[in-house]
Amino acid sequence: MHDRPSTGGTMTAAEPAHVDAAENRRRWQALGVGLVAAFMTLLDVSIVNVAVPSIDRALHASPSDLQWVLSGYALTFGLVLVPAGRFGDARGRRNAFVFGIALFTLTSALAGLATSPQWLVVARLLQGAAAGVVNPQVTGVIQQLFRGPERARPFGLLGATIGISTAVGPLLGGMLIAIGGEEHGWRWVFFVNVPVGIVAVILGWRLLPGRPAGASRHRFDPVGVLLLGVGVVLVLLPLVQEQQWRTPWKWALIPAGLAVLAAFGLWERRYARRGEPLFDLRLFTFRSYTLGSLIALIYFGGFTAIFFIFTLYLQNGLGYSPLVAGLAITPFALGSAAASALGGRIVNRFGRPLVAIGLLAVVVGLVATVIALHLAPHAPAPWVTAGPLLIAGIGSGLVIAPNQTLTLAQVPVPQSGSGAGMLQTGQRIGTAAGIAAVGSLFFSSLADSRGNWTTAFEHSLLLATGIIALALVAAMVDILRSRNHAEH
Repeated sequence: MHDRPSTGGTMTAAEPAHVDAAENRRRWQALGVGLVAAFMTLLDVSIVNVAVPSIDRALHASPSDLQWVLSGYALTFGLVLVPAGRFGDARGRRNAFVFGIALFTLTSALAGLATSPQWLVVARLLQGAAAGVVNPQVTGVIQQLFRGPERARPFGLLGATIGISTAVGPLLGGMLIAIGGEEHGWRWVFFVNVPVGIVAVILGWRLLPGRPAGASRHRFDPVGVLLLGVGVVLVLLPLVQEQQWRTPWKWALIPAGLAVLAAFGLWERRYARRGEPLFDLRLFTFRSYTLGSLIALIYFGGFTAIFFIFTLYLQNGLGYSPLVAGLAITPFALGSAAASALGGRIVNRFGRPLVAIGLLAVVVGLVATVIALHLAPHAPAPWVTAGPLLIAGIGSGLVIAPNQTLTLAQVPVPQSGSGAGMLQTGQRIGTAAGIAAVGSLFFSSLADSRGNWTTAFEHSLLLATGIIALALVAAMVDILRSRNHAEH
C-alpha cells in the first residue's frame, strides 16, 4: 500500500484549480443542499427509536414488525450505497440525487400515512433504499467541486452532519412526539421530511452538477451488483434480526455473506480488465482509504450503539419521556458539532494523530459516564452523564469528519461515488453489528441482574467503549508505521 496517489493512469486525484467568485458561491450552495439531504436521511436512522412505543400503541405492531421498522431502513440503506454511488459517477450526480430525494420524500409521506405495521415496514424499506441513493452523491459532489486541501472544510461539515444527525435524532423525535401527541406524534417524525425534501429536489436540480462532458457510457456490472447485494444482505440480516431470530443457525449467514463478498472481489478484479467495475479494488492500494474504512467500520460499531442503549435505559428503565431522553443526548451532539467544524479545518495539519486523539477522548468520556453513574446511582441520569457525554461528543467530532477527509482524500473523482458508497456500506455493517452485540449484552445483563437497568447499561456501554478502543488501536498502529517509515 502507499500513501500518495500515483502520477499516472486513472487513479490520480485531481489537483486544486482556480474558482471564480460566482462559481465558488454556487458550489457552496450545492454543498448546503447536499448537507441538508444527508442530515435528513441519516437522521431517520435514529429518530425513529424514540417513536417505537407510540407506533406500537397506534398500529398494534408485533416485536418483529417494530424490529423491521428500525432495522429495515439500515438494511436497504446499506444495500444500494455502492451501486448508487457508481451510477452517480457514470451518469451524473444531479440525476441520482434528485431521484433519491424525490423517492425519500414520497416514502416519508407514505410512512407517516401508514395504517398497518406491514404498510409502515414496506415504506421504511423503500425509504432506506432512497437514503442509500442520496448519500454517496453528497460525498461525490464534494470530491467533484472541491480539490486537494480545500476539501477539508466541506468534509468537516459533512462529518459534523453525520455526527449531529445520529446524536440529535432522539431529541428531535421526542420534540415532534411531544408536539403531535402520543397517539399521532410519531407520524410527524416522517412528515417533517416532506417539505424539506420538496425544497431539496428543486434546489438540487438547479445547483448540483449534471453529467460531466465525456463521462463514460458503459453498461453497469449486473453480476457485481448481484454479488455485492447478496453479500451485504447475508451479512446484515442476522445482525438486524438478532433479537427476533432465536436460532443459532442465523450466524451461518455471516460467513456465507463474507464468501459471497470475496467472490464479488474476485469478479470485480476480473471485470476491471475489460470495463469499468462497480467498485475499483485499486482504491484499497491507498493505505489512507483502507485504514480509514477500517476505522469507520469499527467506530460506527460502538458509536451508534450508544444511542440505542441509552434511549432504552432512559425511557424503559428510568421512565423518562422521549423528549427528556433526547435532551440527555444533546451534550454529545453539541460537542460533536463544535469539534467537527474544528476538525475539518485542522485535519490537513495533524493528519491521523488527530483521529487518534478523538478516539481517545471518546473512550475517556464513555468510561467517565460509567463511573459517574456508578458513583451517583440515585442522581438524575441526564445531569450525571452530561459532562462525560460532552467529552465523548468532542472526541467523536474529531473522529468522523477528519477520518472521512483522510479516507477519501486520494480517491479520484471518477470513483468518488462508489468509493464513498463502499465506505458508508462499512459504516452501516459496523452499525448493525455493534447494535446487535451491544444490544444483546444489554438484554442479557438485564435478565441476569433481575431488571437492574443501570447495571445492564453500564456493562453494555463498556462493550461499546471496547469496540471504539479497537479503532484507536488501528489508528495508533498506522501512526507508528508511518513514523517508522519516515525514519527509514
